[in-house]
Amino acid sequence: MTLQEAQKQVDDWIKQYGVRYFNELTNMAILTEEVGELARVIARTYGEQSFKSTDTHNLADEMADILWVLICLANQTGVDLTQAFQINMEKKTERDKTRHHTNPKL
Repeated sequence: MTLQEAQKQVDDWIKQYGVRYFNELTNMAILTEEVGELARVIARTYGEQSFKSTDTHNLADEMADILWVLICLANQTGVDLTQAFQINMEKKTERDKTRHHTNPKL
């Protein structure tokens, strides 16, 4: 699936099941909440914290939740994620093409 297809699929789902998009501020708060849930799973899976018996720990599902809300925000603000990602990759490539190879910390 392409990013463009994902944006259309989310939009179709919202129109069929979701009634309407939550407003941008609500979706930004939800995105922050979802990132926090991912951070919790990462901290307990790879860090020093342990899971509680009531914790869920599905890393892929938490990442998908973040992607869903990000796509919602892109759709409602008119961002073409395919184009934005391509431009961002070009920017990173130009800016960092030798940076990491010359980093003694790596």
